[in-house]
Amino acid sequence: MPVYVYWGEDDFAMEKAVALLRDRILDPLWISFNYTSFSPDQADATIQGLNQVMTPTFGAGGRLVWLINTTLCQHCPENVLAELQRTLPVIPENSFLLLTTRNKPDERLKATKLLKQCATEFREFPLIPPWKTELLVQSVNQAAQSVGLKLTPKTAELLAESVGNDTRLLYNEIEKLQLYTAGSNQPLDVKTVTQLVRNTKQNSLQLAAAIRTGDTAKALATVADLINASEPGLRIVATLIGQFRTWLWVKIMIESGEQNQQAIAQAADIGNPKRIYFLQQEVKSLSIQQLISSLPLLLELEVSLKQGASEMSVLQTKVIELCQVCQGT
Repeated sequence: MPVYVYWGEDDFAMEKAVALLRDRILDPLWISFNYTSFSPDQADATIQGLNQVMTPTFGAGGRLVWLINTTLCQHCPENVLAELQRTLPVIPENSFLLLTTRNKPDERLKATKLLKQCATEFREFPLIPPWKTELLVQSVNQAAQSVGLKLTPKTAELLAESVGNDTRLLYNEIEKLQLYTAGSNQPLDVKTVTQLVRNTKQNSLQLAAAIRTGDTAKALATVADLINASEPGLRIVATLIGQFRTWLWVKIMIESGEQNQQAIAQAADIGNPKRIYFLQQEVKSLSIQQLISSLPLLLELEVSLKQGASEMSVLQTKVIELCQVCQGT
């Protein structure tokens, strides 16, 4: 059935998918007749959209009706559900209904179940967790390949470290690098990437590393750099929580006597088992109790940020406490 449901927090990747779908369905000469979008603040947006998608197309190409930021998969009134049940199975072959939302669909709702049953594509666009470096590198390589940009493993890692999971920033930087190297068949070197790509010096993983070693001065300086670079506090704490959980799992597995890197990687949810050796070195100086004690502090930090506390102040306070835990004081 010609129904598409896109959801997730990676706005840029979703925008690209929507643009591809729009270009595939619509004839450029008939867009004004066959393309309609409805925002959630419009009265009866869903009912209007369902009525519109049943309207025959004009001229060439197909019809696309887009329900932007819809809440159908979180809350669906009975009258709207009834209209969905009546309309979705009989949408004309040349008409397409697109629903997008940032929020995860509630699998318990009848509307969600119906959409999953009817959708040609029910697709998530998640942000890659900042601590999953192998997935970030993979994303960098895919973006580079899409524009014909050649990277070495080192430059791909550097780009991943620089842009993190910001897909929009990644493609902006890739486009800039592609323009810079136009006509060259040589892979980009580290020096060029360092000179051209912004935010290559400090990131949340480096903050985690400074905390792990108990280097309070470096950790506080990194916090300042991150805030000055407009890095959201909740994104910083999400990275820290992920990294400390990974360290804790690795430490627990080591202390239990596990030596198989594949088994440790599976327990710690690490895609590349080769990273285990380096993680083992990182947690050598820390005890399980130190890592466990860090998690409540990180939770307190997350709660404070969500309650509207000053990012710089609360981050500085908790970073000092975390450094003290890692110092064993």
